[in-house]
Amino acid sequence: MTFGPQVCGSLTADGGRGREWLVTDGLGGYASGTVSGLRTRREHALLTVFDHVALASLDLTVTLPSGAKVPLCTHEWASGSIAPAGHHHLQTFTLDQGLPRWRWRIGDVVVERELAMRHGHPSLAVVHRVISAPGPVGLAVAAMCTWRTAHTTRRASGPGLVVEPVSGGVVIDGAYRLHGPGWQPAGLWHLDVRTAGQVEDLWHAGTFFRQVGPGGTLEISAWAGTLGETPPPPQVVIAAERERTHRLVTLSKTEGYAETLVLAADRFIVRTADGPDVVAGYPGQGRWTGDTMAAYEGLFLDTGRADEGRELLIARTRAAARQLRTPDGPWLRHDALDAPLWLVHAVDRHVSRTGDSALAAKLAAPLGRLLRHQLGGSGPLTVDPADGLLRLAVPVPDTPRVGKPVEINALWVNALAAMCDLLAEAGLDDTEPRTRHAQAHASFLSRFPAPEGWLYDVVEGPAAAYPLGAGAHHDDPSLRPYQLLAWSLPHGPMRGRPAGGVHAAGESLLTPLGPRTLAPGEYGYQPHRPAGLDMAHHQGPVWTWLIGPYADACAAAGRPLDGLLDALDAHLAEYGVGSISETADGDAPHRATGVPFSARSVAEVLRIRQRYLR
Repeated sequence: MTFGPQVCGSLTADGGRGREWLVTDGLGGYASGTVSGLRTRREHALLTVFDHVALASLDLTVTLPSGAKVPLCTHEWASGSIAPAGHHHLQTFTLDQGLPRWRWRIGDVVVERELAMRHGHPSLAVVHRVISAPGPVGLAVAAMCTWRTAHTTRRASGPGLVVEPVSGGVVIDGAYRLHGPGWQPAGLWHLDVRTAGQVEDLWHAGTFFRQVGPGGTLEISAWAGTLGETPPPPQVVIAAERERTHRLVTLSKTEGYAETLVLAADRFIVRTADGPDVVAGYPGQGRWTGDTMAAYEGLFLDTGRADEGRELLIARTRAAARQLRTPDGPWLRHDALDAPLWLVHAVDRHVSRTGDSALAAKLAAPLGRLLRHQLGGSGPLTVDPADGLLRLAVPVPDTPRVGKPVEINALWVNALAAMCDLLAEAGLDDTEPRTRHAQAHASFLSRFPAPEGWLYDVVEGPAAAYPLGAGAHHDDPSLRPYQLLAWSLPHGPMRGRPAGGVHAAGESLLTPLGPRTLAPGEYGYQPHRPAGLDMAHHQGPVWTWLIGPYADACAAAGRPLDGLLDALDAHLAEYGVGSISETADGDAPHRATGVPFSARSVAEVLRIRQRYLR
């Protein structure tokens, strides 16, 4: 993907300011920014180590053969002014094999920057190269530094940064090191740099400098971890990352847009002390079991990484089992209530697609204990003994609808059937889940079909929660996409049944980027995603990952999928470059919102492309 000066040189939301790039180190650290070079988020930096922002920027200034100095960096200040305006010189931005490259033109001088992170190490490699020039030019790169958590700011009035000179550069706060040629110490604060409405101060630690002719380079490394060990030269790191991306694409057996999605998927897969894990989204999201398991099939099985996925499933099941002994532990406090149901689904899909009977034998019993513990106690989500369905007793951010939500119960019916298969595969008794499944499945078919032809969104909810359309049982007939899981899941309760909900979703919910969370004609429809209001996120904005359940439901109902991903293919160049955003506005032109790099969204688009639209 390449953007020219009309995008790169524009600081509008539709230009270089509104398009973001990301590279990751496979450990949870990353480098990110915008196509234009302007930092617009507190998380934007060239080196972020886990959740700490380190190297904010490398500000390049070129000294031309004439002696004129031209800054190529771009900053916004508290006053709203933009200075320098290096984006005006940007000729192109290219994402090549997942790695970003900028080229600036100043008359007959062309300079480029490319960068990569060293996989498995908190380490950045940057190469500046003179592509064309009538004579030698000077490259000066100022290191703008901080050390803070990603969601905070640091000011000059607070504790100062501890700077330790070392060979070829400097160590900042004992946390990370910079290394390159011609290091010239500086040591002053640049005050009032604005990012996303917040103001911070950046420490100019010093400047790297080299005089080079056409083809010459200036290379810089920045890394955390073992500071006494210098990483390989930046050009070696970049070449190694290109080779690695080639292996990933080859392993996945994909082509076209799917290759881009495979590389996007790789950004979310990280290695921890417990094995592989998944970051839900960048910037700023954590490692959440519900999101991970919803994305599992696309991230691992459709990318040729089933072995890593197997390791992840075992680790997450063991972690969940540990939480059985600590009922107030992180599983309940920080994860989605439906996470155990998605975990069972992911294990079932892995066993079904790979034939891994040994995994079924290993995990079937622990998963059964997990479901009994999580859903049979006094928590917010419990089984109603009268009908075998799951009831949510109190609203929570992940599932803010009290009563019996349709998607929770579709997942429940699916998980019970999956448990039957896993236990049978393991040669274990499946009497309990089979009995529960029969009851829950029959109750679902009895309770959820609504007179409108689709499914109730919630049954047996409190009357006050549904001011319009609430019946005697306080059932909510609002048209939402969550009912699609009843058709899309492999053991969904509506598979083989009338697909009125699928038809209604296609007619009233579907947008070019996925289904809206509420039909425009419904009470309370709100197309935009406001900050901090959890329920409003479900009142009309598009959640792009739901394109996956919609496609599965259409396939199950015999509905066509032609052209379904056309806009999402184009979206790869619109917000998070080479990736898929978390959400979008419910109304046209469906402006992307939420995090620009979403694991579930990427995984589901990749999965349905591989399954239905090769």
